[in-house]
Amino acid sequence: MKKFIPLFLFAFLGFPIAAHAQTAVTAESVLQSVDMAWVMVAAFLVFFMHAGFAMVEAGFTRSKNALNILMKNFMTMSIAAVLYFIVGYGIMFGTSGNGIIGIDSFLLSGQEDQIGFFVFQAVFAATCATIISGAVAERIKLGSYLLLTVVMTGFIYPVVGHWVWGGGWLAELGFVDFAGSTVVHLTGALGAIVTVMFLGPRLGKYSGKKVNVIPGHNIPLGALGVFILWFGWFGFNGGSTLAADPSLVPTVIATTLLSASAGIISSAFYSYAKFRRIDASLTLNGALAGLVGITAGTANVSLFGALMIGLVAGIILVEAVQFLDRIARIDDPVGAIAVHGICGIWGTLAVGFFSVEGGLLYGDGIGLLGIQTVGILSVIAWTMLTTAVVVFIIKSTVGIRVTRQEEISGLDFAEHGSQAYETSRGIFNENINPRVDGDFGVGLLHRLDKLNSDPKSKTPPKTNTAQ
Repeated sequence: MKKFIPLFLFAFLGFPIAAHAQTAVTAESVLQSVDMAWVMVAAFLVFFMHAGFAMVEAGFTRSKNALNILMKNFMTMSIAAVLYFIVGYGIMFGTSGNGIIGIDSFLLSGQEDQIGFFVFQAVFAATCATIISGAVAERIKLGSYLLLTVVMTGFIYPVVGHWVWGGGWLAELGFVDFAGSTVVHLTGALGAIVTVMFLGPRLGKYSGKKVNVIPGHNIPLGALGVFILWFGWFGFNGGSTLAADPSLVPTVIATTLLSASAGIISSAFYSYAKFRRIDASLTLNGALAGLVGITAGTANVSLFGALMIGLVAGIILVEAVQFLDRIARIDDPVGAIAVHGICGIWGTLAVGFFSVEGGLLYGDGIGLLGIQTVGILSVIAWTMLTTAVVVFIIKSTVGIRVTRQEEISGLDFAEHGSQAYETSRGIFNENINPRVDGDFGVGLLHRLDKLNSDPKSKTPPKTNTAQ
């Protein structure tokens, strides 16, 4: 009996300790589960952003290219996921090779416990690539675009990501880009501007010194896309916390909301002051300008700072679109370069001004602003140089631009043998406009070929020249 007393006391006194330890382990595992659930929800939201990108791009361009645009966006997401799994993740988050590039973890080797993080980062990689899609819409070969997507998601973007988020040299320098104003948006826009310079403008966009407007075919569709992007951006920025932090996530969501709202207000009223009307496309892009602008500093600025960043971004957006279109004569159908590039630069620099820790406006000098500038210039140099080499090789081998005839008839038919919209007026019902397409004769020839191939047709389909 005496032998059992010490065992009984040990068991009785030790039970609370064991129970406490068990409780601690359970609480930790629950916290990890909540964090992972939040990151996964954020990944779903970022994935859904690609529907928004597709709707914006399709709505802001002509209907004869809508199917091609949808295919580009689907292929971008799929290629990015596979390439990022094979090499992108390793380059971005593998062991750093002199702060320049990751050198291991390819195929997620040794990273089996980071699958959730991989998924979140993979949809980011696709976001970077799809920015190019909008800027090159309506005249690039699908195959050439996909080749560029392979290089962008598999190499160019992951290297930039390693510099900033993978422990590379910019991270060591103190560069701040919380969710990707530079890493994602500026990188994608730089790839876009280089590609557009090789491609040239759409047929009929510029006639001598005259700049012709080529309206999108469905602005409500584009507006729906902007709402989807705004919704998804709460996951884009909020999920970048990588944890369900109750003190940080609400602040990130609030700054995201306020900056986007301020971007809409400033672009709407600035366009009214400049053109005597509230321009719909500029106002819609103003929301995206505010979102891109806040992405770098969303966790580092105050709510008032977010408002200021968004207000400035909306004004910059209007001026940037006008400059690129009318002065630089860079044909960007959806304004992607202005939104993601110029506003991405502003958002990254804004951290140096508005960050509550280290910001110039908070009395901490220009040190952080200088670091932000160095980071921007480095990413510009890397991305433009590598993209130029890739696009030059593609252009010199397989070519990057569709033929004149294919561009006039529309890429839906030329690249896919089908179309997004079926109507009773024939496959070329509204796609040929002598004011903007520059060659009505080729379009008419397409119509006649279609007519001659259909013995039941007695009269040619009506021509809708309104865009």
